[in-house]
Amino acid sequence: MSRAEGHRLHRDGHRLRLLTFNLQVGIQTSAYHHYLTRSWQHLLPHPRRLDRLTMMSDVLRDFDLVGLQEVDGGSFRSGHVNQVEYLARKAGFPHHYQQLNRNLGRVAQHSNGLLSRLTPTRLMEHRLPGTLPGRGAIHARFGTGPNALHLFVAHLALGYRARSRQLDYLSEIISPLNHVVVMGDLNCTPEQLHSHSRFCASLPLDPVLPPLSYPSWQPRRALDHILLSRSLDATEVRVLDQLFSDHLPIAVDITLPEACHAALGNR
Repeated sequence: MSRAEGHRLHRDGHRLRLLTFNLQVGIQTSAYHHYLTRSWQHLLPHPRRLDRLTMMSDVLRDFDLVGLQEVDGGSFRSGHVNQVEYLARKAGFPHHYQQLNRNLGRVAQHSNGLLSRLTPTRLMEHRLPGTLPGRGAIHARFGTGPNALHLFVAHLALGYRARSRQLDYLSEIISPLNHVVVMGDLNCTPEQLHSHSRFCASLPLDPVLPPLSYPSWQPRRALDHILLSRSLDATEVRVLDQLFSDHLPIAVDITLPEACHAALGNR
C-alpha cells in the first residue's frame, strides 16, 4: 500500500472508524503502585516516551477520527514534542487539533487532541465549568447544515458536582443537533451517566454497555465512552489492547445516515 493510499478514509461507503484514548502523556502504567513510583514522569522527560508514541501511532492509523485525552502540547516533560502533532504525523492524519486545558508553562501543556481524516468545517473549544479550571471539550463540525456531523472530544472532572455541571453544559449544546458523537474520558460509569436526566435527554447514551477500560491492567470500570445520537448506528464496539496508559482505548465503527453522508460531500 502506498503512503497516499494509507491516508485515505478507512471507511466503506457510509462507515467511519472512531477511537478514544486517554494516553496519560505516554507514561507506562501497569499497576497501582506505578502512580507513585512513576509519578515523576508527569513533570520530567522519559527516554522511552517517544518510542511509546510511535507504537501508539501504529494502532491509531487504522481509524478515521481519534479523540485524545491527557496529551502534552509540547513541554519539558514531553521532550518539547507536541504529542498531538507527532501522533497525527506518524499515523498519517491530514488534520489535527490540540486544545490546551491546563497550562503549566514549560513544565507541562495538559491537552485534549483530535486526529481526523475528514476535513472539519468548523472547530470550537469549550472551557467546561468547574471549581478547578482545566477541563475542556473540542467540538468539531464536519459538513454544513442541519445534517452535519458533530464530534465532541471531552475530558470531564473527577468530582460529582463539577462533572454534573459539565454534563449540563454539554447537554445545552448537543440538544439542537441531529448527528452527534461524544467521546472521551468522562470519568463516570454508564450508571452515573444514566442518572443524569438532562444529558440523557440530549443524547440516548448508545452504545448502552461500553467495555471496561480502567484500570488498563485489570479493567473494572467503564470510564471511557463513545456516545452516539440515535441517527448513527454502531457496530463492533470494542476495547483495544493496552497501550502503556492506565486507560484502554475504546473503538467503534459507525454508519452515517444518507442525509449526514451527503452533508459531508467530498470531505
